[in-house]
Amino acid sequence: MDTTASPSPSAGSLLREWRMRRRMSQLDLALEADVSQRHLSFLESGRSRPSREMVLHLAERLDVPLRERNRMLLAAGFAPGYAERRLDEVSLAPALKAVEMVLKGHEPNPAIAVDRSWNLVLANAAMTPFLEVVADPALLAPPVNVLRLSLHPGGLAPHILDLADWRDHLVERLLRITRDVCEPALTALVDELKAYPAPPRKRPASVPDPSAIAIPLRIRLGGEILSFITTITVFGTPLDVTLSELAVETFFPANEETASFLRRRRGSVSPAAG
Repeated sequence: MDTTASPSPSAGSLLREWRMRRRMSQLDLALEADVSQRHLSFLESGRSRPSREMVLHLAERLDVPLRERNRMLLAAGFAPGYAERRLDEVSLAPALKAVEMVLKGHEPNPAIAVDRSWNLVLANAAMTPFLEVVADPALLAPPVNVLRLSLHPGGLAPHILDLADWRDHLVERLLRITRDVCEPALTALVDELKAYPAPPRKRPASVPDPSAIAIPLRIRLGGEILSFITTITVFGTPLDVTLSELAVETFFPANEETASFLRRRRGSVSPAAG
């Protein structure tokens, strides 16, 4: 058996990889970064060694995620430029407190915070109706992956209307993320989600509803059909890898029936339980 380890990628090869991912030519990036195309070519080929400042400058122009910027710095022979703290570290407490305030302030509408693998970090009380219908308790054992929870037959899938369309939406969202990160676990999650059973869609995926403004999540909860549109929020200027990968997903009622259900549900919960 060949146990020879694959050589680590060079800074130049990583730079070229990200330039190609962004569908930019060398000239495009050179103009964007205000460097000569010749110098950029030398950096990519390894004929020139980039400075720490140049690595960060080009990574910024390419909108490279912080985790991958650290990888580029290491490949160029420099120390990582961005810390990667655990969520339970004291230094991240103010950020997590801000997230908790956002989730609480969004009530009576549901909201969650997830990490880069779409594992649940925080949730507000309005998420309770979603969790109450989960049939497989193993899906609620930490770490709870919200995409698996949504599409697994023992999770929310039996309650989601237009499940095929919603699954396609979530899978495409995850595929966009995998184009930005080198994470085998996310690729494996895509394959897992695709393998879950789903009924045939009511119309071709390429023909959207012309009256719609967004893809709604339509789900049957508490004997009622609820409809939500969702938004994703991230920290705007993070300097920590973990914080940069934290996302808040908020659910907004798409009709008055859903809004009324959420208000009634909030009113039925005592202050002590909330």
